[in-house]
Parts: sequence; C-alpha cells; structure tokens
Amino acid sequence: MQKHHFKLTSALTIGLASLALSAPAWAQATQTTPARPDTRPNIIVIVADDLGFSDLGAFGGEIRTPNLDALAMQGVRLTNLHTAPVCSMSRAELLTGVDHHRTGLATFGEFLDRNPNQKGQPGYEGHLNSRVVTIAERLSQGGYDTIMSGKWHLGQVAESDPAKRGFSKSFTLLGGGHNHFNPPAAPGAQTAYAQYTLNGKPVTPPPFYSSDYFTDQLIGFLPDRAENKRPFFAYLAFTAPHYPLHAPAQDVVRYAGKYDMGYDELRSRRVARQKQLGLVGKDVVAHDPSKPTRWKDQPPSEKKRLAKQMEVYAGMVDRLDQNIGRLMDSLKQRGLADNTLIFFMSDNGAEGHQLEQSVVFPDVGKALLGSGDNSLESMGTEKSYFWYDTNWAEAATAPSRLYKSFPSEGGTRPVAFIAGTPVKQSGISSAYVSVRDVVPTIIELARLPKPQFTRGNDPVFVPTGTSLTPLLSDPGAVIHQQVIDNGEMFGRRWSRRDNWKAVYIPAPTGPTRWELFDVAADPGETRDLAGEHPEILAELRLQWLEYAYDTGVVVPINAGN
Repeated sequence: MQKHHFKLTSALTIGLASLALSAPAWAQATQTTPARPDTRPNIIVIVADDLGFSDLGAFGGEIRTPNLDALAMQGVRLTNLHTAPVCSMSRAELLTGVDHHRTGLATFGEFLDRNPNQKGQPGYEGHLNSRVVTIAERLSQGGYDTIMSGKWHLGQVAESDPAKRGFSKSFTLLGGGHNHFNPPAAPGAQTAYAQYTLNGKPVTPPPFYSSDYFTDQLIGFLPDRAENKRPFFAYLAFTAPHYPLHAPAQDVVRYAGKYDMGYDELRSRRVARQKQLGLVGKDVVAHDPSKPTRWKDQPPSEKKRLAKQMEVYAGMVDRLDQNIGRLMDSLKQRGLADNTLIFFMSDNGAEGHQLEQSVVFPDVGKALLGSGDNSLESMGTEKSYFWYDTNWAEAATAPSRLYKSFPSEGGTRPVAFIAGTPVKQSGISSAYVSVRDVVPTIIELARLPKPQFTRGNDPVFVPTGTSLTPLLSDPGAVIHQQVIDNGEMFGRRWSRRDNWKAVYIPAPTGPTRWELFDVAADPGETRDLAGEHPEILAELRLQWLEYAYDTGVVVPINAGN
C-alpha cells in the first residue's frame, strides 16, 4: 500500500512540479490597469452538526425554522447530497474536495490509540495534513477575504489551525464538541477539554450559548460595505444540534408537550410531509426503525423523559435558525446580501447512537452520560449531559436506513440546499451530488485558476468533485453522468456505481457481510439484493478494493474482512 502511495505521489510530482500558486490573470491585470469593482460573489458555507434530514420545515419538519425555510424555498433543495458518515471526515472533504483518507482524517484523531495498525499510516495523521489545500487557502490567494467561526475538528496541532489553513480571521472550537453554554470549567469537569483559538491563538471565551456566540463572532468578522473592496468567503460551523443537548429555556418551553405523541407518530408525519413536498417519491417505502421498542409500549415515566429529549433538541434547532436570521439581517444592513451565495448543510445524518452502548467508545459514553444532572427539571441546562433516543434520530433520517456513523443512506444523506442571489431558479434537485463537489463549485464561481497547487516543491491532491453551478439555473440538471462513490469509516464500508450501492457493516452493529441495494428503486434500503445479483455485488466489491488500495485505507483491527 505504501509503495502504491509513493507511485501516486510521484505521478502528482510529474504533473505539478512545474506549477506554482500565483495570482490569476484577472488579479494580475489589476496591477497595471485602473481598479474595477470585483463582481465575484460572496460565498457563505453554513454547516449544522448532526441535523436531521427532515428537521427543517422546508424538508418536512415541524420545528420552527422560518429563516432556513425561506432560504431553502427560494433556493435549490438538495435531496441526494452525500457526505462521509461522521463529522470531521465530512468537514475535511467539504473544505478540500478530497477523499478523507487523503486529508489526514481517515479516522478521528481521538481513535488512533485504539487502532494501532492505523497510527502513523499516510492519511491517518489525525489532523488536516499538508497534502491537501483548503478552499480558504485557494480563495485567500485568489483575492477573497476569508473568515470562519465555529467547530473545526480537523486537528488540534498548531499547523492545522484555521489561521494556518487560509482563514484571515477565525474563532474556533478545535475539538468535536463542548458544553453549549461554555460554563467555567471545574477541575475534572467534562467542559475542561474544550479548546478555542482566536486567529490561531488560544483563548478562554466567557460563558456563552454556542449558536449565539459563533454567529456573533462571524458577524464581527464581516466587512462593512464601505470597506468591502474584495468579496468574502465565510464558513459558519455550528455545533448545534450535536450532543450534549442544550438550549435556552425560552426555546425549550416553546415545545412543551409537542412530542407527547412519540417518535413513531413523528416519523409517520415527517415521511408523509416529505412526500407531499415532493422531496421523496410517493411510493417510497421507509426502512423500519432499528430499535424494536414502540412508543405505545413505553411506560409513562419513560415517555416523559423521551419527550423532553426531543423538546430540548427542537429548541436547539429553533435557536440555530434564529441565528441564521440574525446573520441574514446583518448582511442586509451592511449591504452585503446582494450577490451572495449560501450553501447550507448538515455534516452527516442525525446522531442516533446510544453512546453509552457504543462499540467504539462505550466507556466514554457511559462517563459522559453520568457526568450531568439529567433530571426532567435540569434537562437542557448547562448542568445536564445527554443525547436523544435512536428512534428520534430515525424519525429524522426516514425514509432512509439508520443514522450517523453508518454508510447507509441515513448516515450519509443530510439536509442541504443552495440559496442566495446567484440562484436563478428555485426548486428541488434529486441529482446525486457529493460533499466533495462544493470546492469545485466555489472555484468556478470565484473564477480561480484550475485547482493545481504545490506547497514549495511538494504536490498536493487535486479536488475530485464536479461543480454544482448548473443547478443554480436548472434544478433538474444532472451533475454526475456516472456515479462512482466509495468509502470507509470504523471498518464500515460502501461502494456505489450509479443506482447500485453495496454496504458492509461488521458485527455487532451489522451482519458482517456485504449487502446490495438499488437505491433508485429502493432509497430506504429495505431489500437486500445481494443474493439476486451476485455479479453486481462482486463488481462493487472489486471497485471498493481498488479504491482502498488507491487511497491507502487501513481497516481497523476487529472490523471484519
């Protein structure tokens, strides 16, 4: 595998050694001609953390999200965008356009000590490595102001901080999560691990609510129109609604009693609403929930606890939406809303793990769950630490199968839309698109040079996606003439070619064999066709092996063959 990686690097060197990053032609021209207004669009990428596919009203949900709904309905709703199954891998691909096995985030950096066969391997650095280039680096060299606020989770080493990866202004949570109220950390408290940087330097911010504070910081970084001589790129990366579930009391109380009908009824209502909105086909069959316990069989005390989980979760999503409204108001007040593209997405499917039973970190899950006061009265406050039940998550991912961390559709098909003034025709796009398509889209809109780049004499991987700009004028446009997609996470694997998708989920969370689905006819992945089409499955398994060899996949120990 290492030998092949050397050959790949050598091939890149031959193609890129003579190339150096320089100002594009349009930028060079301004050095000798009178300055002209830069008409390229401002670009804002907004990422929610573990948001469910149908949590927004525009995607079939009942939570109050008027600001996101307005943007989504005026733009192009993407019903077939695919990510990696988990957060940092998706964010690495989003910002580089490169498969996460090449970015350094082939797995969580926090997991490397538990999988010694991966530690030290190329692509398993545990942080964004030097072999990839972020879109912020490209844009900053191409004449854009580049700002970000929120979750990074692409490494906690200094060289991978946003300030070193192209962002001129940044407020950053380096890790994957935190107490959303950021209370003062007591010795040994679970809040102690949260690390923040401001423009690359460690800071200790005051107590805050995450969605409010991240939005405040980004708004503070925005240029005034009078100073806006260059377009800007903004990356707003929320940690809501990632666990622990926390929300201001006034937002939680708004949903008191609204989920007493339970997760089974919520699931049915949301799927029906998606069909009504045209987001899924009317004949689509939803996959059955993975947990057998139905709402009607829960005891009254458990129903109260479960309903409160969802009330707090809804409050988090509501508050996130309020902050989108504040951001849009600020853009309008500064005269920055015109000629601004907004790309909104969640980083993966809804989080459905019962973390205290997780096969990956059961000890950590149990410790976290036991670290807070999770009484009914305390749930949602800074003193609590909990997550919602798998059944709530699968109400959000339905009709798809499973949820975050799985390579099934429920784990890799998040809510997403493109909005803003560059969108000429609103609508719904069911075309397959990848999170890796975002970087090529921005490169085209920003009129940057073709994505060829070196760091000194060292080559880097070129983005592999396809620009989504045809969707801005035609939501019915086909982006990928042929769909080829492969991946791996925690030993869970997938291989797709057009409508055929093969999935391998090892025990104890799966059958430890390859399954095969026709996701065009059966997007819910309800019918395993491996026995009926062994020849197709064999081709997809070979396709995955070639991918694994090419990208340097190292399957973790005890993850099956």
